[in-house]
Amino acid sequence: FAKHYQTNEIIPQEYVQKIKESANFQEGMATLRQVSFALLDMAFHSNNPMGITDVKTFEKTAFDGTNLYPDVAENCMSVSFSHIFNGGYSSGYYSYKWAEVLDADAFAYFQEKGIFNKDVAAKFKENVLSKGGTELPMELYKRFRGQEPKADALLKRAGLV
Repeated sequence: FAKHYQTNEIIPQEYVQKIKESANFQEGMATLRQVSFALLDMAFHSNNPMGITDVKTFEKTAFDGTNLYPDVAENCMSVSFSHIFNGGYSSGYYSYKWAEVLDADAFAYFQEKGIFNKDVAAKFKENVLSKGGTELPMELYKRFRGQEPKADALLKRAGLV
């Protein structure tokens, strides 16, 4: 499918394999970064703002358990992380990762039953797409999938398990 632009030589299969293997490079770090942002967001929105007197210390505490590298004293990402205060995601930043969980779990269901399975597609349309916000999202998802979503498919897709 890929050829050298001058020689027309087809790309060696080993290069294709290397490209595929690199798809999840640094995925663990990226996932941990998103989780740490979600934890920081929830920490800010579940504490009395008047009790937060040192933003850097607050941030460092929120990131405990997710930092893989030593803290950089001069860095305080909270002061530029406007996304969680005026970006429409106040206390909901976790929804980025949650959306990935739902996506991967739903797609895994299609893979289990056949990617073009019309019954599964109809269940998805009937129980998720057509209902919008008329019922609790988890109830709609369980009706479609037959269970609550699990992170397993996302972890597998990300190459983390």
